[in-house]
Amino acid sequence: MSRDIAALEKELNQQLFYRSTRAVTLTEKGSYFRTQVREALDLLDNAAEQIAQDSHHISGKVRINAPEALGRLHIANLISRLWVKYPEVSVELTLTDSFNDPIQEGNDITFRVSTVDDSGMLGKVICDQSYIVAASQSYLKQHGTPARPEDLLNHNCLLYRGVSGAQRWYYRTSVKDKYNNIDVSGGISSNNAGALVAAAQDGAGIVLFPTWIFSPDLFESNSLTRLLPEWDISSEPVPTYIHVLYPENKLRSHRTREILKFLVDEIGSPPYWDRYFKNGQL
Repeated sequence: MSRDIAALEKELNQQLFYRSTRAVTLTEKGSYFRTQVREALDLLDNAAEQIAQDSHHISGKVRINAPEALGRLHIANLISRLWVKYPEVSVELTLTDSFNDPIQEGNDITFRVSTVDDSGMLGKVICDQSYIVAASQSYLKQHGTPARPEDLLNHNCLLYRGVSGAQRWYYRTSVKDKYNNIDVSGGISSNNAGALVAAAQDGAGIVLFPTWIFSPDLFESNSLTRLLPEWDISSEPVPTYIHVLYPENKLRSHRTREILKFLVDEIGSPPYWDRYFKNGQL
């Protein structure tokens, strides 16, 4: 491999990699070359696929990127179902909470949680994102149950701290209203949603997360209790959505189109995780 790389660099008269005793990383020109070559190879792969296309036979590799929690809790399970229908498909699933350039990284399908899609790529909104405020019965017995959003100011709120900073909490009475900020605080913050949900189960405080973070079992077993279901409470001052994005050239692939359709259909509308939380009830 090293000889092939050296030969390629000699042919191009450009250094494509930085080399050290510990790692080999791409130079700026190396990264550009990789992106351009990968796109060309993808187009060649798509052309070969179209020639041999069979609507009932899907095979080959698909690259999927998703936020860490969404990918771990939901997308990975969907891939297991995908193999039942398309056993000859191989999936490379990368989970990253930071921005991931689908074109540069060569991703076929990218899931993103955000307010709006400003990527300039092709894509679609899969679903709106709904939120739940929750705490354990042990915490509520000791500290009381908030009756309105302003009461959260007097509680220990467990705050998520992600790539964009510390979580903030907002509320409104209806979709026609603007969100109001609640300046909550608490003794625990973390960049891991699962750790905060576990802390809430242990009676440490109150959490706010999208519905897809929570397993319905937590509420059915009374490990957690949903709070303030009649209010629209969020971690963003505007509505948020789950998008799926894809570079234009990827959509030429029959394989990508079929797998994208499968994933979107499996999530459903409304998404399957929201069906457990209708009208504040499980």
